[in-house]
Amino acid sequence: MRIEDQMELAGSYAEGKLLAGRIGNVGIVLFNQPEKRNAVSLEMWEGVCAALDLFGAAEDIRVVVYAGSGGKAFTSGGDISQYAERRNSAEANSEYNRIAAKGREKMGALAKPSIACIDGFCLGGGLSIALLADLRVAAPDSMFGVPAARLGLCYSAEAMERLVTLIGPARARLMIYTARRINASEAFAMGLVDVIAGKDAASETLELAITIADNAPLSVAAAKFFIDQVQKQPKERDEARMLEHMSRCMDSSDYREGRSAFMEKRKPAFLGA
Repeated sequence: MRIEDQMELAGSYAEGKLLAGRIGNVGIVLFNQPEKRNAVSLEMWEGVCAALDLFGAAEDIRVVVYAGSGGKAFTSGGDISQYAERRNSAEANSEYNRIAAKGREKMGALAKPSIACIDGFCLGGGLSIALLADLRVAAPDSMFGVPAARLGLCYSAEAMERLVTLIGPARARLMIYTARRINASEAFAMGLVDVIAGKDAASETLELAITIADNAPLSVAAAKFFIDQVQKQPKERDEARMLEHMSRCMDSSDYREGRSAFMEKRKPAFLGA
């Protein structure tokens, strides 16, 4: 299946090259420039910000999925065809980086759980985008890599930090130093990918997203926040917000619903309150 064929359109940005959609309680951010392997233009980054603002404010959206259209690539990173015009000076490059960084910051700071649905190539800047999601589901024939060393470029510190945190410094060195591509099985073995789809990546991603969306939103939000916090040094953790999350869960109607559903042996109907 193709996610773009299943979703209800909720927003269109960058002349349709970045789409926001929904399937039930799942929000979809679709990179929609398949003729360029879904390379991300500056206008598409602005669309990412708008789409995430839309989904962040929608209480009934509980999970966000990032995907690329066309079945050939997740995204190939920045749209190099724009560079001569949009990154042709230090000043222009600074503005370009500011807008792109805002989009990445929105993805990284999203309070709701997120999943990258990877079908095809996920290289360089595209991999750095996938690393911004909480989870990554990949089609069996997907390919991953960081070709910076073959292009004379330097992978960003932000992307490097996420990569090292996820797979460890030794494996990160192997990926970066060699610049070689790895398949989905290798990516799974090193922890870069969380699920290799047994069928098509879109179906498996949506099944996972719906499973998460069916759980108590306050509990999932608390778990997401706690996982981020416990990776910090104890003195750097926001203990007050952690306590606030715990209190909200304990005082919620969803906690009462969860207890009742367990005792009555039925599926709970969580409201996020």
